[in-house]
Amino acid sequence: MRPILMKGHERPLTFLKYNRDGDLLFSCAKDHNPTVWFADNGERLGTYRGHNGAVWTCDVSRDSVRLITGSADQTAKLWDVQSGLQLYTFNFDSPARSVDFSVGDRLAVITTDPFMELSSAIHVKRIADDPTEQSGESLLLIKGPLGRINRAIWGPLNSTIISAGEDAVIRIWDSETGKLLKESDKESGHKKTVTSLAKSADGSHFLTGSLDKSARLWDTRSLTLIKTYVTERPVNAVTMSPLLDHVCGYWRWSGCLSCYNY
Repeated sequence: MRPILMKGHERPLTFLKYNRDGDLLFSCAKDHNPTVWFADNGERLGTYRGHNGAVWTCDVSRDSVRLITGSADQTAKLWDVQSGLQLYTFNFDSPARSVDFSVGDRLAVITTDPFMELSSAIHVKRIADDPTEQSGESLLLIKGPLGRINRAIWGPLNSTIISAGEDAVIRIWDSETGKLLKESDKESGHKKTVTSLAKSADGSHFLTGSLDKSARLWDTRSLTLIKTYVTERPVNAVTMSPLLDHVCGYWRWSGCLSCYNY
């Protein structure tokens, strides 16, 4: 396969996301401008202009109609994928670090960083069908632990939220009440900051990457450790194939991308 080189961002990349069909690739960077590309040929389709800070993350709806982005400018924004129109802005008192659409795209979970005297937090927002009826009110607010929550995703059937971050503990929360249901123990859990978290296509298990030079595969419901992948360098990002029993990780500083069976 001939590699495709995509040039468009002026500053370092922070996040990449394929849509469900795999024909579009969304990129985030420190240059403030999320970008969408045709995945098959690398052609730049367009940019989403409106953020005033580094864009840390994004997610795209199942039907590829809407995009949500989180930024250091203390906002998360909803966009129309095709037109690039900004549909709504969620305003916070600290940078928005992580975003994730629920199954069905009617909800979004957004995490915010510790800032000044504010702790890290998990926000659940309702996504309205009609953008003119969109509200910024949070359905649920979970005050996080000390340190930054680097990633939060929905569990099976949107009944739980899974989070992880600087304190190396993986937590599962009830998405209705915000109650803490489970957390990883020190023996089987990571020893340093969890940098990345990705779930399987069916939501039955998820993968974490950490600065402790490992990636770990977990059962979603029981939070049981299934497998540990030991590396020579800190793990910056992980993902799971939606088609094959493969996991991939990016090892920081080395520039190496490695894939394994699970």
